Amino acid sequence: MLEIEDLTVAYGQRRALEGVSLSVREGEIVTLLGANGSGKSTTLRAVSGLVRPQRGRVVYRGRDLRDLTADAIVAAGIGHVPEGRDVFGDFSVRENLLVGAHTTPRREVDARLAAAYAAFPVLRERQGQRAGTLSGGEQQMLAIARALMARPRLLLLDEPSLGLAPRLVREIFRVIERINRDGVTVLLVEQNARRALALAARGYVLETGRVAVAGPSAALAADPRIRAAYLGMSGPAIRSS
Repeated sequence: MLEIEDLTVAYGQRRALEGVSLSVREGEIVTLLGANGSGKSTTLRAVSGLVRPQRGRVVYRGRDLRDLTADAIVAAGIGHVPEGRDVFGDFSVRENLLVGAHTTPRREVDARLAAAYAAFPVLRERQGQRAGTLSGGEQQMLAIARALMARPRLLLLDEPSLGLAPRLVREIFRVIERINRDGVTVLLVEQNARRALALAARGYVLETGRVAVAGPSAALAADPRIRAAYLGMSGPAIRSS
């Protein structure tokens, strides 16, 4: 579904990515792990057209995305939930969802709103409420629901558990699992390596803008060298679900 080949991205004189290559197959959950500043968010931003690579290709379902605008990439079937959620705080929940439907044919908007409310009942209850007054977990659900309004085939999720209490982290990961079961492929950037590897089929570890190691999640979770060197984890191996 998604092939990233030799991707290089720079911010001014600083190289954020240097020759990154990875793939995501249809129906998978694939996770990107690594320390802050390793290039995880930049990888997602390059896929969604928010930054332009200096070199390399981003190919989605056989189509090179390099010359497409961010709106055209959304229309092609890629949704992006950025780090920090970025909901419009002064807009209502419903208005935020409508922003997510800006590439959607008008005749389909009501049905997609209904689907969002069915998937996230708390948003139906809060649909007239200003998004900035929602809890962190509710804002994250809103950000995900907003991205799903465009009916993506591939969903890019950047740190969905960031800043959330453990109970809400568990709920967000259940939401991601349900979205994937419903047929949406997921590329997940996540600080919680333990949960990410338990959820994903495969993983890539980035280090200073390069892919340091890649493989099935179970293998990454079980390798003590990888756990210590790249994931900052010790103790028993993680069991992949």
